[in-house]
Amino acid sequence: MTDLTTAVERTSLLTAALRAAESARDDRLYDDPYAALLVGDAGPALFGEIRAATFRRDGSRTLPSTPDYNAIRTRFFDDLLTTAAQQPGLAQIVLAPAGMDSRAYRLDLPSHLGYFEIDRPAVLDFKAARLEGVAPRTPRRTVPVDLTDPAWEDALAAAGYRPELPSLWLLEGLLYYLPAPDVDRVLERVAALSAPGSTVVADLVNTAALTHPGMSDILEVFAGWGCPWVFGSDEPEELFARHGFAVTATQPGEPGADFGRWLDPVPGRAVTGVPRVFFVHGTRK
Repeated sequence: MTDLTTAVERTSLLTAALRAAESARDDRLYDDPYAALLVGDAGPALFGEIRAATFRRDGSRTLPSTPDYNAIRTRFFDDLLTTAAQQPGLAQIVLAPAGMDSRAYRLDLPSHLGYFEIDRPAVLDFKAARLEGVAPRTPRRTVPVDLTDPAWEDALAAAGYRPELPSLWLLEGLLYYLPAPDVDRVLERVAALSAPGSTVVADLVNTAALTHPGMSDILEVFAGWGCPWVFGSDEPEELFARHGFAVTATQPGEPGADFGRWLDPVPGRAVTGVPRVFFVHGTRK
């Protein structure tokens, strides 16, 4: 079986580790029965490293809990995707990148949808080996190409994607790892492939989250892995509007993005210098 060795690939295993840990909780926000299988023996060490960066030895938190944030993000995006999938006009869903995501296996989605997973060949090969013999609920088509490849649109089209039909793009756990020019480039290319009325869903942080002292422990983990956070935006609505999307930016802890698991106050957007996370969701104009 192909091993995942690069820093970016390691983050996909981390997400699976966090989802496996969440699924084992009595108060879980969702159940991902495939996460533990996907992460395998690497799960406890990855989860432990992230938890150590979030909690001091005395049990107090140094920043909003990464496991809780990941649980809220997964549930929030699950709900958005499930609701959007029921709309009669939606024709296709694209996960970019797909990582160790198992939504095609665990969510009840209409079978007529085109469902595409874009990621590096090594990631998709690893995932296929881990889930060998497991049938997805929604037929999925894999697109083995890096999103930095200059011709990834061609690979997506070859897999059957039709840009003239309404789509939903899920850009989860991606944008903060990209330099600003690459963020603009990805959003520009996604917009070009999205028919009017298509949906975009993404997460990103603000600029303070990249330098705030309270974030230093978790940022050092990712930097140590070789995949530092390098991009943030204080105005995600404007960022996406430049590329033709009208979006709403919801912060964890706000109504609809809490689920009883975000324990920190959510300062108003006018307050500067505090780290923020945004769940961005909206449509192509």
